[in-house]
Amino acid sequence: MSYAKALKFVLQWEGGYVNDPADPGGATNCGVTQAVYDAWRASAKQPKQPVRQITAGEVEAIYRAKYWNACRCGDLPEPVDLAVFDSAVNCGVSRACKWLQEAAGVVADGDIGPKTIAAVKAADAAVIAGRVAALRDAHYSRIVKANPRLAKFSKGWGNRLDSLKEVIA
Repeated sequence: MSYAKALKFVLQWEGGYVNDPADPGGATNCGVTQAVYDAWRASAKQPKQPVRQITAGEVEAIYRAKYWNACRCGDLPEPVDLAVFDSAVNCGVSRACKWLQEAAGVVADGDIGPKTIAAVKAADAAVIAGRVAALRDAHYSRIVKANPRLAKFSKGWGNRLDSLKEVIA
């Protein structure tokens, strides 16, 4: 899948500006947290500004660098690329990379290298993507059990994951 198509899928779920007190990520816009945005602007030698003012170009660049490229999604077959990318955005890059590795049967160290890429390419891509989705589903259950106040997000997480499962099937 192209990065543009994968980003379109992610952004349909990330929405606009939100600052829910129950969300540990704090203020976000298009799914980009204020902390991520601050770090991005600092790396570009630009002054801080509210994440509410993020541009579409910044969103695209942040997601490409910090999620798509960080997980080597461009090296993964369809639909694994989307399953990993969306998982990285929603649950964290390290976690998504480890889920991919676990799904592919390699050491889950979070470093997507040649062994991981080869194992994924040697397997059935739909099966790997489905395993990543199943690991993500179990993660949601664990975090709600550990922190019941996050249960308010369960329906949205479930809807997003169900949509992903439809696309990757």
